[in-house]
Amino acid sequence: MKLSQYGYDFSAEMLAKYPADNRDESRLMVLNRKDGTIEHRLFKDILDYFDEKDLFVFNDTKVFPARLYGNKEKTGAEIEIFLLRELNRELRLWDVLVDPARKIRIGNKLYFGEDDILGAEVIDNTTSRGRTLRFLYDGSYEEFKETLYRMGETPLPRWVREKVEDLDAERYQTIYADKEGAVAAPTAGLHFSKHLLKRMEIRGIDRAFVTLHVGLGNFRTVDVEDLSKHKMDSEQFFVTAEAAQTVNAAKERGSKVVSIGTTVMRTLETAVSTRGMINQMEGWTNKFIFHPYDFTVADAMVTNFQLPYSTQLMMVAAFGGYDLVMNAYKIAKEEGYRFGTYGDAMLIL
Repeated sequence: MKLSQYGYDFSAEMLAKYPADNRDESRLMVLNRKDGTIEHRLFKDILDYFDEKDLFVFNDTKVFPARLYGNKEKTGAEIEIFLLRELNRELRLWDVLVDPARKIRIGNKLYFGEDDILGAEVIDNTTSRGRTLRFLYDGSYEEFKETLYRMGETPLPRWVREKVEDLDAERYQTIYADKEGAVAAPTAGLHFSKHLLKRMEIRGIDRAFVTLHVGLGNFRTVDVEDLSKHKMDSEQFFVTAEAAQTVNAAKERGSKVVSIGTTVMRTLETAVSTRGMINQMEGWTNKFIFHPYDFTVADAMVTNFQLPYSTQLMMVAAFGGYDLVMNAYKIAKEEGYRFGTYGDAMLIL
């Protein structure tokens, strides 16, 4: 498969700028791989396709307020910092992106907040845009972290809309978010409401949680026509013994395993053994899934409508079948489905 095969007739008007009024009332397109049929439902109808003891696997990563605005010392130039990951807790070192990058050099000091309550020094240039910052703060680690996050902004992708609003702090987060570390939300999980999870429980549908801290690399542009030459950025993941046991038990009894999103799928396919079972595991994954690929864990998946040429679309097409998925996207546009982070969902059976 080539990069050019993952384009489709796309316009910015197709993107959802705001979430649905209720999480579980987005639209749901249902693709059946066996007979090639497509149904149009609401997301809250998803349980109609599953039975008692089937298993939904969620990503419980939690988005932190990763975008900060500050000023460069002396010149006062405005600087935007995007926190990527903490490198060293004791030294308060962080891997960050800086915009505009051309204005920042090693040794520069940056200041954030009223009265420059938080400072930082650039100590390394890691990439053309990336930097390592050492934050300067007199106080405990807990006070530093609270100050850092208090000044941060919800890292809503710019292509959703430019201005972050109060609702984003809640809606750009799954209701089961628990393990802090993501700079982007696992969007398929945004459709699940407390009411829907309660209905799952009543029906006896099981659940498991894995963690993959979504990084900006998840959205890195693919710039090679030959997909085998594209390199994914590594993202940190965790599969607990409990999660592994729950998934393996579902596989052994013949229940359906449902991947809630592409991040869950990447995690499961990273942690799977040659026997098709999940191992307890933690580490970093740069797994890139595209057609042809033999999926060994999930029987179904939930995903939002992905952007053209994205690695997420490539994975979805590998799971659902290239022709079926690309035709479904054509139909989704005709039917007015909402695409992107706050958009509608697709269930592939």
